[in-house]
Order: sequence, then C-alpha cells, then structure tokens
Amino acid sequence: MMLDYRGQIADASGARIFLVEHSIIHTPIPDCFLNGIAHQTVIELDKRRGIETVKLAILPEELSSFSECFPTRSAAEIPCPRSAPIASRPRRYQRGRMSSIRRVRTFSVPWP
Repeated sequence: MMLDYRGQIADASGARIFLVEHSIIHTPIPDCFLNGIAHQTVIELDKRRGIETVKLAILPEELSSFSECFPTRSAAEIPCPRSAPIASRPRRYQRGRMSSIRRVRTFSVPWP
C-alpha cells in the first residue's frame, strides 16, 4: 500500500484499495489521486447490491481494525491480498465474504 502526502492510505501499487469492517466497505477519499473507472464501478455495483461503501481518510495504524482487504484495477481481477505490508507489523487478511463475492461476480454484472 502507498501513503499520500498526508500519511494516509492512498492506494496499492497501480490499484485502488478497499477495506472491510463489520460488512461495511471503506475506501480512501480520492482527493489527491486518481478516482479510477474500476474503483467507481465497484462502488456502483455494491450500491446496487445494497452494500454500503464509505469514503474516508484511513491511517496506517487503523489497518488492524479491518477484517478484509481487496484492490481494484482495470487490467486485472479483484484479488484478495494476504497481508498489508505498510504497518510496523504487517496485517494479515483472510478471504472473507466481501472479497469472495467480488472475485466471482463483479465482472459478470452488466457495467453501468
């Protein structure tokens, strides 16, 4: 993961990042980096499914509060990473419900 100039989580290498806490998806506010098409599409598809996505500032020390993590990028699927190597102690993630439904269904839903 990469930080912006304020020290907040910005994105992953070439991808936008989503984090899950209590079945709510969190993603950094795209105010100083690209708000990509794949990122916008995932948010729109989740909205259609009734899944809440919150855009907010996320600090590295908050990574331990999230249960799942998945990036988006236009040229690839939505993988589920095993860890987030930005914190002093890397956070390990398991594939959960939110990241699993995206691997299977995100690109099978008609694009807006």
